[in-house]
Amino acid sequence: MHLSDNSAAQPVADWIRRAPKAVLHDHLDGGLRPATIVELARACGYEGLPTEDPAALAVWFRDAADSGSLERYLETFAHTCAVMQTREALERIAAECAEDLAADGVVYAEVRYAPEQHLERGLTLDEVVEAVNAGLREGERRTGGRITVRALLTGMRHTDRSLEIAELTVAHRDRGVAGFDIAGGEIGNPPARHLPAFQHLKRANCHFTIHAGEAVGAESIHEAVQICGAERVGHGVRITDDITVHEDGTADLGHLASYLRDNRIALEVCPTSNLQTGAAKDYASHPIDLLRRLGFRVTLNTDNRLVSGTTMSEEFQHMVDAFGYGPEVFEQFTVAAVEAAFLPLPERRRIIDELVRPGYAAL
Repeated sequence: MHLSDNSAAQPVADWIRRAPKAVLHDHLDGGLRPATIVELARACGYEGLPTEDPAALAVWFRDAADSGSLERYLETFAHTCAVMQTREALERIAAECAEDLAADGVVYAEVRYAPEQHLERGLTLDEVVEAVNAGLREGERRTGGRITVRALLTGMRHTDRSLEIAELTVAHRDRGVAGFDIAGGEIGNPPARHLPAFQHLKRANCHFTIHAGEAVGAESIHEAVQICGAERVGHGVRITDDITVHEDGTADLGHLASYLRDNRIALEVCPTSNLQTGAAKDYASHPIDLLRRLGFRVTLNTDNRLVSGTTMSEEFQHMVDAFGYGPEVFEQFTVAAVEAAFLPLPERRRIIDELVRPGYAAL
């Protein structure tokens, strides 16, 4: 399936634009504005872009990612990371990220990035985090406080700096960093390889999520949850490997699937991205609806707004087109996301009671 053939989807309904949204899985380096990439590339002398036309660049990213391979999908980030190597660039990109999410109706977001990928021009890890945090606060200010944004610091599966990034997360957790993540190519890079990082986080009572069950099956999710102790699972759609669906529509859950469902471990599901990386064939057969009906704590996410050519509103619209969802289902997704957020309980309750519930009641 070529996503570009299907993503000219129905125009997004007005009520979807207005609906309050929460996103837990959104990569900073996967959501830049194309025009910003072009401007920053010129400013820093980066000559590797496939085109300097912003509209054409947006199409290039989406088409390059539409490969059916997670590894090929990840290659597109070389261009965005290349222009994210100075304090000024990081602050600008983070501020624009908050603005763009708020403009799409997002009231709470956790935006993740890998600090170790932004050191090529002399920044330290702490300086990278400080720059992104400053940009997110500026973006919140520009939106008049319509959005709350927190950062997740990501370690990379294929490098050996995860403990260092975990320590960085703990050091900055009271200054805009909500938690930790492990990302990157899943095949050949099991999460347990980074067990010291997760042990450090647990000793420090610090939140973390793990990418799992995207390119590798349920065994990846088992390792992330039962060995590493993940509080949430990034993607996690391959949990269906542990679910047997019968012809009459009933389903039997294996022990792992039951554990995730019964313990309310949130799945950070990203439908469009899953189509691009081959984790799902199309929207209509995406397992998100099965998981929702079986009672899993499902959250709906963008993953990479630029690379996947999507927004939260467009993800909502795809679900309407595929499954006929109405506002009540999206309210469930949004409340589930805020409940699973790496925020103190009073802040989660405030967002739900003051923004999410009233917003959906108004629809």
